[in-house]
Amino acid sequence: MKIKRLLLVGSASVHTWRYLEGIAAHVDEIWLATNAEVPEGRRPANLAGVLRVDFRFSSFSAVGKLRGWMKSVKPDVVHIHQANSVAWHATRAARGLNIPLMLTTWGSDVLLLPEGNPLMAQMVKSNLASADLITSDSLYMAAKIRELAGSSKRIAILNYGMDALPEAAPSATKAKRVLSCRLHKKLYRIDTILRAWAGVEASGRYPHWRLTVAASGDQSEALQELAATLKLERVDFTGFVPAAELAALYRDSRVFVSVPKSDATSISLLEAMGHGCLPLLSNLPANLEWVIDGLNGRIAEDLGRLDAALMQAMDAATDNEQLDEIATLNRKLVSKKALHRDNMAQFAALYGELLHSPESHLKS
Repeated sequence: MKIKRLLLVGSASVHTWRYLEGIAAHVDEIWLATNAEVPEGRRPANLAGVLRVDFRFSSFSAVGKLRGWMKSVKPDVVHIHQANSVAWHATRAARGLNIPLMLTTWGSDVLLLPEGNPLMAQMVKSNLASADLITSDSLYMAAKIRELAGSSKRIAILNYGMDALPEAAPSATKAKRVLSCRLHKKLYRIDTILRAWAGVEASGRYPHWRLTVAASGDQSEALQELAATLKLERVDFTGFVPAAELAALYRDSRVFVSVPKSDATSISLLEAMGHGCLPLLSNLPANLEWVIDGLNGRIAEDLGRLDAALMQAMDAATDNEQLDEIATLNRKLVSKKALHRDNMAQFAALYGELLHSPESHLKS
């Protein structure tokens, strides 16, 4: 059964817009509080209203605006995205209103924000404690939430999933391409990938392979300068690419490389697995929930030797039969656990459970 009114609270992000579109079929009305305009073409027909809110920690108006809107809209459920300043303002605004609160953690809000800053740690703990139900996209992050929020907190493991599983394509049709498509930010260590690729080129063993560096970010210019300094000859920087072009890059690539310092379940990883790429990943707990080293991908334990790990992944991905087997296994995993439409229905089911749970209406 659909709930009538859902109030979403989230920062202006492709993840928020994607969730907004995906959940629309499961509720009668959506009300959105965010900090920027919703892009054209990403507004579902049942988006009943949008409130612009300054989510910065220093904002004095956020709590009052959100609280007034919650009283006016009278939502059945408030769903907050990220346990950072967004949740800090939204949970305080909802205090005493007896509206069920669901909080979806995104990764850095739980895995990085509390580290080394007692005030931020206390804020995240408060945000988690205020929620009736928390969603995490990995078991590892759920364990971190338990450390911060206590053993009694209800947590559901659920990710946004990839849009749709593409038709399987024989690996023989793929080019000899390695794809990196994470954002150009320090967290994602694209510079480490470029230095590893320098080792690949220097080996002389892979003259027909190319590295494609998609996406963009505040390090894009520095990364291109690094590639020039390293005198890389087979690297293509695409900049930001729309979804259809990115899907084509996944389809055409044999290896997907992603080595961030911290991560939860990455949609990029799910998309790469769904398109039949061999994943090469940094040794992070959330990655180990999806990839077993040597079975359905590779885990680079020592990023100082990422060039060697990259060449091992390329060797495995050169064997079409082996890559087909990896692709088949990974597509089954994605189909079972990580399809957007299926997972949006599960998010909606959680709303129904919250709405009919007596505990969520007994908050002070």
